[in-house]
Amino acid sequence: MGKKRYNDYGDWLKKHFPFRVQKIMVDAGFTCPNRDGTKGVGGCIYCNNRSFSPFYCDARKTISQQISDGKAFFGRKYHDMRYLVYFQAYSNTYSDLDTLCGKYEEALSEDDVVGIIIGTRPDCVSTPLLDYLQQLGSHVFVAVEYGIESVNDHTLRTINRGHDFSCSQEAIEATASRGIHTGAHVILGLPGEDANECLQQASVVSSLPLHFLKIHHLQVLKGTLLARMHEQSEIRVFEVSEYISLLAEYISRLREDILLERFVTLSPKEMVLAPKWGLKSQEFTNMLEGYMERHDLWQGKYAPHNSSFL
Repeated sequence: MGKKRYNDYGDWLKKHFPFRVQKIMVDAGFTCPNRDGTKGVGGCIYCNNRSFSPFYCDARKTISQQISDGKAFFGRKYHDMRYLVYFQAYSNTYSDLDTLCGKYEEALSEDDVVGIIIGTRPDCVSTPLLDYLQQLGSHVFVAVEYGIESVNDHTLRTINRGHDFSCSQEAIEATASRGIHTGAHVILGLPGEDANECLQQASVVSSLPLHFLKIHHLQVLKGTLLARMHEQSEIRVFEVSEYISLLAEYISRLREDILLERFVTLSPKEMVLAPKWGLKSQEFTNMLEGYMERHDLWQGKYAPHNSSFL
């Protein structure tokens, strides 16, 4: 297979850094406003953070201890590795500024750490925080990744998100305007959204000043409200062939300069109720690339506009 038909985030990282980099996830012990009662309780209906937290990622440990454990794990694979610390679990800007700065700077003080990636919600950022991250980003790699999930307000209410899409727009624009690497995350197949709504989302996402995007299918995980909805046949999930077809069309409608980081989330199989595809991440990516080649699709083919924010 020749040149990739999408703008690959991993390839961009290799060009951006003169050395191999690896993400190390950490749990900084934060929560979310739709969990602690500020905006709601229970969190998003699909969320079970244990599904994507590696064994070394434990809020009972300090940030430094988690990084050390992560280095020990990845260091067995590669020598001369540098690291990006990924604050992933829950909302990693949901605290006072002093606490946040302390967590980020603890991570950056560790040897071989060359940057941080902060996963959060668009309703959990402030002007002082973004000003601080702008300054921090002048000498280390800093990225902020926002959970958009959907561009439809009715869907956001259904999944108990606790914010609307305009909140995502405002946060992304404020972040990107400061020169901070700005990313987002969306889920295809959320309750109430059909294939047409998913495809319409691509042009809306393309209108945002995003540098990178994560996309994945809806997974039903044990211990979530979504699991109860699935048991009552209130939702359906994609077959793998359905999702590949939809995803390829979605990518073809995305602005061509958006970096695509991920297409699926593959949680531990003992936690997944549906769908059960039995595929590894690279196997899925190979299937997607093959589909796009056979159908002559590429990122940006049907995008309404293509302008670079990079």
